[in-house]
Amino acid sequence: MRIGLVGVGRIGAFHAATLKGLPAVVQVVVADADSSRAEVVAKDLGVEFAPDVPALLASGLDGFVIAAATSAHAELIAAGVAAGIPTFCEKPVALDLAETQRVVELVEASDVPVHVGFQRRFDAGYQAARAKVESGELGFIHHIRANTNDAFPPHREYIPQSGGFFRDCTVHDFDIIRYVTGREVVSVYATGANRGEAFFGEYGDVDAAAALLTLDDSTFVAVSGTRYNGAGHDVRMELLGSLGSVAVGLDEHTALRSAEPGVTFPDGKPHLTFMDRFQPAYIAELTAFTEVAAGTREVPCTVRDALAAFRIADACEQSRHENRVVTLNP
Repeated sequence: MRIGLVGVGRIGAFHAATLKGLPAVVQVVVADADSSRAEVVAKDLGVEFAPDVPALLASGLDGFVIAAATSAHAELIAAGVAAGIPTFCEKPVALDLAETQRVVELVEASDVPVHVGFQRRFDAGYQAARAKVESGELGFIHHIRANTNDAFPPHREYIPQSGGFFRDCTVHDFDIIRYVTGREVVSVYATGANRGEAFFGEYGDVDAAAALLTLDDSTFVAVSGTRYNGAGHDVRMELLGSLGSVAVGLDEHTALRSAEPGVTFPDGKPHLTFMDRFQPAYIAELTAFTEVAAGTREVPCTVRDALAAFRIADACEQSRHENRVVTLNP
């Protein structure tokens, strides 16, 4: 299988290396808006190089992976669909809700599979939690707590194009809440603050945020996150049920320490980045995409799933600005 990838920044170069190591992939071809950067990455990884996207799409691909800047996602998805090439795109598929809806309509009007990159769906802990919910082992779920805490903030230049904290960061929580519970969010109340570097506020963003979501079965979900978690990268979910409770992300690497005397757990080295935390999930995710491209698997995370998560994030941003509960229409 021959896979093309556009965008060789941090996550793109990581994906290219992952793809190269997959048994189903014979060759990886990379391109970037900065062609010289793509050429350097191609040489470092021992893969092929294409000077631009049209050349990449014309190079006989079996699959097309988009890891470029968010502002280019919608156009690149359209190019992949027009070329008839199974496409994988990192979240989000577009910068705003209207453009996301247009992408959904474009993809659903075609027969080209498009897989959106919400890697937590491929994490073993989240998959086990979903199975417990589906089996009824936990009884009815009454509360969920989910958090995404980055160990350190992104560069200033990233913030204006990120879409804001809820659309960039906690959107992963919103997607995985839907995936694990099988429920939809019906209302949100969100808030946020700029506690660290002033540039977040300068761009109308926050670096710490929280939201209370209500699901369609009256489950309450508390979502929180920060760009400044000095203890390490910390992504967890707790599901509290009438018959039992489970936690995802609670292991020796958890970036949390007990204040109780004599308690040493967790005592491992905390993760520093999301790529450390989710490396096995990323491998499983791209393996799944090769199966989608081969026609042996249905798309595990669709553009409509991405739209649902984006709608929640958009509602949280609206709630933060207007300081009120926002109801999501069915």
